[in-house]
Amino acid sequence: MSKIRLGIIGCGGMTGSHALGFLELKDRMDITATCDIILERAQEAAAKIEGAQAFENYQDLVDLVDAVLVVLPHDLHFEVGMYFLQAGKHVLMEKPMCNTEEECIELIRTSEAQGKVLMTAYPVRFWPIVLKLKELLDSKAYGDCFQMSVWTEQYTRYEEGHWALSSKRLGGGQFFSHGCHYVDLLLWFLGNPVRGTHLGTNYGTPWMEKEGTSSVSIVFESGALGYHFGTWGARGSRLGWSIHAHCTEGMLEINLKDGKLYAHTEMNPEQANLDTDSKTAVLMDFNTEGKFTHFEIEHFLDCINTGQRPITDGLTSLQGLRVIWKLYEAEENNTIADLRGLGLDEISASI
Repeated sequence: MSKIRLGIIGCGGMTGSHALGFLELKDRMDITATCDIILERAQEAAAKIEGAQAFENYQDLVDLVDAVLVVLPHDLHFEVGMYFLQAGKHVLMEKPMCNTEEECIELIRTSEAQGKVLMTAYPVRFWPIVLKLKELLDSKAYGDCFQMSVWTEQYTRYEEGHWALSSKRLGGGQFFSHGCHYVDLLLWFLGNPVRGTHLGTNYGTPWMEKEGTSSVSIVFESGALGYHFGTWGARGSRLGWSIHAHCTEGMLEINLKDGKLYAHTEMNPEQANLDTDSKTAVLMDFNTEGKFTHFEIEHFLDCINTGQRPITDGLTSLQGLRVIWKLYEAEENNTIADLRGLGLDEISASI
């Protein structure tokens, strides 16, 4: 099987976070081109990759690649993704897919017409420790999951003039830009959403035009509740990046700082006291170095080689973004969002 020629469009900070993935998969792909509007950044990236050529204009590298990883400001995703899909190239698009539903649908239609892979880079779905949690929940190893919480506490402050400070370019605030990962996860774990709320603020993150801290709650068809708290303003953290899944026979926890998946079981019944003791077992250890993007890149390569549909394809990505847009709209109107009818069947029918 011949190696896939991959071009990297955008050589800012995200390119560095993918470096491990490039190294891990060097037997399956060649980085043949790097591109950045600041040519020096493209040249610096190319200098670290044997055989790569650096470009300032993405149109100039089209003949050197079979596929591209688009790592650009969100408002440029549509233009660049459309160019490469129409040129017959596969596209791995950094999240979120696009800033509007119309742009997402047009990219999806084009990828289908061209028979090319369009995949959104949601790396968390592919982490072994998250896949193990999904396996345990699907098998009901600890009973039915009735509540899941995801916490992402970090300090993200962009320099003055950075594109991500603009809500128009970012597509919203922290919730749209980063929370899209975790709305995607909640839908994957818990199924079809029914209703939900979002509250966001830039109090504590005054550098953000829109929210830098957000809290979202979603009710699912099963009756389960999903919750995500995310902030770019944390000055300290205990939860860091963690998931708690409360099930009828115990609670499953991913603590990324520890690099472990835990099961907490046999909790004492409440008897008007504060005794919340339970038994804890480690179900899995996980190497926490890096951002683990090689798992998603490997899936992207598999889809190109086999023709299978990515598990984070355009339709799945659009479903999650529709949920976010509905939650934003309800927040503005001071109402509870109706999230019914946003599933993949309804999206497929509209495309």
